[in-house]
Amino acid sequence: MFSGDRLKKRVRRPDSLATAWWEFFHFTLLETLIDDDRSIYGAIFEYDHYNLYQNTPNLKLPPHYVIAFRGTVLKGETWMPDVKLDIRCILDNLHQGPRTIHAIQAIRAMIDKHSESAIWLAGHSLGAALVLLAGKTMKISGFLLESYIFNPPIISIPLEQLPGGVLLKGVFRITESLVKATATTVTMALTDQRVQEDSKTALWIPYLYVNPADPICAGYIDYFKHKTFMSKIGASIIEKTGSRSSFRHPWTRRIGTSSSQLSDLSMEPLHLLPSADMTVNKNKSTSSMAAHGLHQWWEQDSVLRKNWKNCLIRPDPEDKS
Repeated sequence: MFSGDRLKKRVRRPDSLATAWWEFFHFTLLETLIDDDRSIYGAIFEYDHYNLYQNTPNLKLPPHYVIAFRGTVLKGETWMPDVKLDIRCILDNLHQGPRTIHAIQAIRAMIDKHSESAIWLAGHSLGAALVLLAGKTMKISGFLLESYIFNPPIISIPLEQLPGGVLLKGVFRITESLVKATATTVTMALTDQRVQEDSKTALWIPYLYVNPADPICAGYIDYFKHKTFMSKIGASIIEKTGSRSSFRHPWTRRIGTSSSQLSDLSMEPLHLLPSADMTVNKNKSTSSMAAHGLHQWWEQDSVLRKNWKNCLIRPDPEDKS
């Protein structure tokens, strides 16, 4: 919405749509996040009524600050930088983008000034990918930021949208895990690498919002289904080893990783999440574009919200890594 105001030259004007939106929810804009391409990709907000909740121990505290990242905008001057980052998502090297480094620096600056519990992250689509990477990076430093991730991209075959029975899809996913696990093990042996421990990652529990009709994020539904199934049959190690990589991952992520700016960023595949609270919108969408839209998560109709399914994903209790 903020980018729309900028494209239509409504920034800081009375007819600005974005300003009216955040003021309605009692937020104040503290800072706009602008990358090296002069694209506004996010913003930092302060909740005006935060102090009113300080003496309410039985209620969950709202955020004092929200750092929000927008999705892809294919208009104006922003489309080219956004498409470049979309390609980075596909190649699984989003951590090498200049916008990513800028976003991590902005988050760290806020943590240095304020308590981590007072800061929430939020992002949609491309912005959701930034939140995933930022959240993983922050947990390496011991900061577990509450994060809300809407329609995050995942590069996988959208089995949820393909015809075929559960058995056929299950066989495909098991075969895929075996092939990926074998390829990953061989690659790591050749490059003298070890599987990165994920115990710290498991402590970070982001809130994911996905729609099975959205080809961009639907893969998360199948990913967690498969993860749960492999755990039940005692094959967690195969699933975990395979999910740590894609066929792109071993080769694309090593390009340029010697930079000091990248040394402390999370190098895990974005979709690798041992823990998550996932909400699935099972309402029928009019199109894949509508299924990917952020507006669906503003739904106030209690009847439609009954078709939202909540899933709690936690690590395999027998997994010691």
